[in-house]
Amino acid sequence: MSSPESKKLLGARVYSCSTCRTHAAYHDDIIAKEFRGRRGRAYLFADVSNVTLGIAEDRWLLTGLHSVRDAHCLSCNSLMGWKYERAYEPSQKYKEGKFVIEKAGVTHEGGW
Repeated sequence: MSSPESKKLLGARVYSCSTCRTHAAYHDDIIAKEFRGRRGRAYLFADVSNVTLGIAEDRWLLTGLHSVRDAHCLSCNSLMGWKYERAYEPSQKYKEGKFVIEKAGVTHEGGW
């Protein structure tokens, strides 16, 4: 069940919040599938929808120090991952503005 403020994503290959099924991202927005989140495997997305972002904080991750904002489902407030605001290592700059969404936090819609 989606909140009135959430946006339904059109298309057959959509990821949704695993708790409430609010649409979150298009499969075609996946940049990489070999990321690690707090709870295991995660995807790097170019863009996601229907999330609220927490306050930016510096956090040490596997690839160094980053400024990140936690990303929560707009409808049920479940933690889905985070958004990279700033990468301090030059080799990690490509992550800025992108989202890591944990595989455990999303489900496929459309039976693909």
